[in-house]
Amino acid sequence: MITEATKQRFAREVAKYPADQKQSAVMACLSIVQQEQGWVSAESEAVIADYLGMPQIAVHEVTTFYNMYNQQPVGKYKLAVCTNLPCQLRRGQDALHHLEHKLGIAMGETTADGLFTLQQCECLGACADAPVMLVNDRSMCSFMDDEKLDQLVDGLRAAEGQA
Repeated sequence: MITEATKQRFAREVAKYPADQKQSAVMACLSIVQQEQGWVSAESEAVIADYLGMPQIAVHEVTTFYNMYNQQPVGKYKLAVCTNLPCQLRRGQDALHHLEHKLGIAMGETTADGLFTLQQCECLGACADAPVMLVNDRSMCSFMDDEKLDQLVDGLRAAEGQA
């Protein structure tokens, strides 16, 4: 559900653009919804479309084009491992498989406790630091060998009191 407070945040983003170009705020509005709800539902897309005066399919096209928008609920920690060629050449696929084994889930799944969702992602622009990954679309992690992956997961679990 989109609250009035959320719509006020939308308004601040829309105000950054000329009045006849408020659709330019679509990505910001999607990000706001995701920050508040953890994912972007079809219902949220409809509200954003109505708010910005654009077709719902146009909002959906943005949501589905960018992998930073979650189209279903995800775990508290979304781990996105780059599997593009430069990272693959430096064990990116191995990093993904290591996390699958450690977490007991396959890529695209969420742990039963709702703590972790594992995804692959497109190039993060840090090829020299490969393999790289992104935590919750915000924190870049570089040179992610098995030991660093274990430290990351164990540290996040410990922060949740699940060590």
